[in-house]
Amino acid sequence: MSAPTENRSTVTEREARQVAEAAREQDWHKPSFAKELFLGRFRLDLVHPHPMPDEESVRRGEEFLAKLRAFCETEIDSARIEREARIPDEVVAGLKELGALGMKIDPKYGGLGLSQLYYNKALALVGSVSPAVGALLSAHQSIGVPQPLKMFGTQEQKDAFLPRCARTDISAFLLTEPDVGSDPARLATTAVPQGDGYVLDGVKLWTTNGVVADLLVVMARVPKSEGHKGGITAFVVEATSEGVTVEHRNAFMGLRGIENGVTRFHRVRVPAAHRIGPEGAGLKIALTTLNTGRLSLPAMCAGAGKWCLKIAREWSAEREQWGKPVALHEAVGAKISFIAATTFALEAVLDLSSQMADEDRNDIRIEAALAKLYGSEMAWKMADELVQVRGGRGYETAASLKARGERAVPAEQMLRDLRINRIFEGSTEIMHLLIAREAVDAHLSVAGDLIDPAKSLPEKAKAGAQAGVFYARWLPKLVAGPGQLPSSYGEFRHGVDLSTHLRYVERTARRLARATFYGMSRWQGRMETKQGFLGRIVDIGAELFAMSAACVRAERLRTRDEHGREAYQLADAFCRQARVRVEELFGRLWTNTDALDRKVVEGVLGGAYTWLEEGIVDPSEDGPWIADATPGPATQANARRPYGG
Repeated sequence: MSAPTENRSTVTEREARQVAEAAREQDWHKPSFAKELFLGRFRLDLVHPHPMPDEESVRRGEEFLAKLRAFCETEIDSARIEREARIPDEVVAGLKELGALGMKIDPKYGGLGLSQLYYNKALALVGSVSPAVGALLSAHQSIGVPQPLKMFGTQEQKDAFLPRCARTDISAFLLTEPDVGSDPARLATTAVPQGDGYVLDGVKLWTTNGVVADLLVVMARVPKSEGHKGGITAFVVEATSEGVTVEHRNAFMGLRGIENGVTRFHRVRVPAAHRIGPEGAGLKIALTTLNTGRLSLPAMCAGAGKWCLKIAREWSAEREQWGKPVALHEAVGAKISFIAATTFALEAVLDLSSQMADEDRNDIRIEAALAKLYGSEMAWKMADELVQVRGGRGYETAASLKARGERAVPAEQMLRDLRINRIFEGSTEIMHLLIAREAVDAHLSVAGDLIDPAKSLPEKAKAGAQAGVFYARWLPKLVAGPGQLPSSYGEFRHGVDLSTHLRYVERTARRLARATFYGMSRWQGRMETKQGFLGRIVDIGAELFAMSAACVRAERLRTRDEHGREAYQLADAFCRQARVRVEELFGRLWTNTDALDRKVVEGVLGGAYTWLEEGIVDPSEDGPWIADATPGPATQANARRPYGG
């Protein structure tokens, strides 16, 4: 057995929380529909009427989508990418020629300047034919060099790098390390000031696009010293810089064409002019970038839902069982209904969040996070249901189906490819905690000192007085509202009555806020440890947001005479399905096995149940659980493989 890594940085739980809290955007300068929802206020006026794109952005977006569709249909061979586990150079060259690398980059830098709405439509389209190509474009533009430079870069940096990113250069984002994931307080990569620049040392893991990238956004810790504030800082690094080595290209259960690896930095010199923002602002830059960057994943999830629906419809009409198509058997029909209704809702959430991002009237940090969380979970369920509807053919590979003369439907590949979305850019568990922190922000801002064990008695007393004033005004508003009036939201009655669902959302938002308040009153400072409770609170909010988006989208389609009747039917089906899930989640807020689960976990970790593991042979090979990431020179050949190189 290899020796454990000795150089891991250790921080306390409190220190880790302080780092994460310091990186949060703590002010709310614009209204937020989702934030209000968690506070028990159903602000339908913030999302209805549904915001619409301007004619020019629609024209440019549709023109590009037409070109991109033609390219996807004729130039991208998904089966080849899956078989060879890489995207062919000619495909990437074609994407560059189309301008797909610069979809979100301003035209003055050589980009297409597409809106967030059409950027996401493009990702849904590309991701449907090859999720690996979708991941390449998304990682390059949503979290790679273009987005942080757009928001935080100097004019000189934009002039230098954005034209390259728009047409020729692939970019990657490097934050994660072998022993650092969602806890950046232990970030070990350093950037030591030296002369007119910095010297980088460290190892980065899971560097999406890192194997082929030309430009890297690297997060590194600057030591505090005279003249240097220090802290986690963002840098643009040339991938060809001396001392940058791609040590390994990772392989995964899905997304086999993705270029994701391990990158080592050994005494890499980076000019100070390549630092993005001030020292110590790296995490804030990363989190702010992700506020809209996270919308790329639900875009591809919505595209996956559309594909699942198409295959389920075509297959279940063709396949007969006991004298009728399998779709007409209730057990299978329920799955198809779920796929259809959920696809409608996912697209509604995506389009609404994207258009709000384009208009910049609302703060959408919670909406984007909910879209990522909800999209990744529901897309995985839809793909799983499709595999079940397809039966043995769903489990069989497309290549095998084709070899024996049947249609090559890559259902099992879709399931594998989608699985990473529940981990990418914040796992479901981390997203629950991030969203929960924002959802209870109003409570912590007035009562945080009251439940902070580090605060003095005078500070607690002051917080108690502030909390008393806040809750005296807030709590009475949670008793009654428009959701109790049968006439409310009457403009959503057209054949199918969606007003009943909006009234449910309004009532349930108040119920959710009351439950959150009760949980805080009950557990106080221990609230943050009740991750099961907080996760269910967030999941309820996600369902309410999706219900709202589905109804608003159905009404928009009706007023524009775009399948309005069918949209109302799908919205109604989704809302009824969502209401069942919401009621189950409310029941599990207070009736669950959370406490018992903790005891079982203690027993597992303490070795009390090792007898249960007897009778098997573990095929895992020997080695450390976490690879050694000690800084130093590379010991392996550089595995970097630039496209066309």
